[in-house]
Amino acid sequence: MSDVPEAGRGASDPSRPGPVPPEPAPSEAAPSEAAPSEAAPSEAAPTRGEHAAAFQARIRAARSEFEQHAAHARDQFDEANERIKERTGRDLIRAVVLGLVIGLITLSSLIFVKWTFVLFALAAVGLAVFELSRALQAGGRRVDLVPQLAAVPLLMVSGYLGDPLLHWSMLFASLALIIVWRLLAQMAAQDGRVYADVLADAVVGAFIAIYAPFLASLALVLLREPGGQWWVLAFIILVVIADTGAYAAGLAFGRHPMAPRISPKKTWEGFAGAVLASLVAGALLAQFMLGLPWWTGLIIGGALVATATAGDLAESMLKRDLGIKDMSSWLPGHGGVLDRLDSILPSATAALALHHLLAPLGMS
Repeated sequence: MSDVPEAGRGASDPSRPGPVPPEPAPSEAAPSEAAPSEAAPSEAAPTRGEHAAAFQARIRAARSEFEQHAAHARDQFDEANERIKERTGRDLIRAVVLGLVIGLITLSSLIFVKWTFVLFALAAVGLAVFELSRALQAGGRRVDLVPQLAAVPLLMVSGYLGDPLLHWSMLFASLALIIVWRLLAQMAAQDGRVYADVLADAVVGAFIAIYAPFLASLALVLLREPGGQWWVLAFIILVVIADTGAYAAGLAFGRHPMAPRISPKKTWEGFAGAVLASLVAGALLAQFMLGLPWWTGLIIGGALVATATAGDLAESMLKRDLGIKDMSSWLPGHGGVLDRLDSILPSATAALALHHLLAPLGMS
């Protein structure tokens, strides 16, 4: 028998499997099983700079899209505005913006400090007189600017002071100054101007003083009355509402010209819109602003829409006679200052009369 142990024999036998090697420790793992932090550079997360670049690209794209939409909307609005301008003769955007600015100034001056409205009125009427004088001069009339502009403070300040005798005295003094100035200027010129033309020049000069500063001074007479600032504000609002109602109704429904030889763009449909808007606004203003019965607002609205329309047509007739479209281009979208005052000036007379007639009803 052999003395060699079995284990020895097994080790020397190549046909028998040897011992199984131990599994490697976790620290000895293959490179393919490495942690994600050791991934290839091509699979790395985006850097902060790449994130910023992508964000800026999205911002640029959004801005470009917004600009395209804004440009398209602006083009559409411009086309609509041009159609409205062709039909009505007004630049809608400028007219609305400037109207809001003027309205804010008027409202603030009347509500907070009444005498500031006097300054605003003096400036507006002075510009209107200058416009009208220049337009008449271009039409062949001899109009002297110095006495015309001097008549503005004489008439308006005397009206605000509230003394009727002083007011009427300043009217006669202004007319005398204008007429005498014209006659002396004509004598100095010695240009052979015929008597009829000289007389017409004097009458035209007197007309300017009565039409602009004297009618405007009646609004300042009304302003001096108890609660007069509310009456002035109410009649200006009504005139503006009448004009807006006529504009909107004429634009939407205007088919039948009202006075084609004087103002071709005015229609009966527009006038109906002005009447309706004035009656409704008059009732509301009488009830809530003037402290009067609502039905008195129908009288106020009806009277003021009549005077406003008459004043507008009168100025249109004057401009047609002079061969001009607007008195000036100082107010974009509106024309001249007188083009905005044409409805207000005659309405001041009606408002003053209505105040004396209807104001006592609010005290009862």
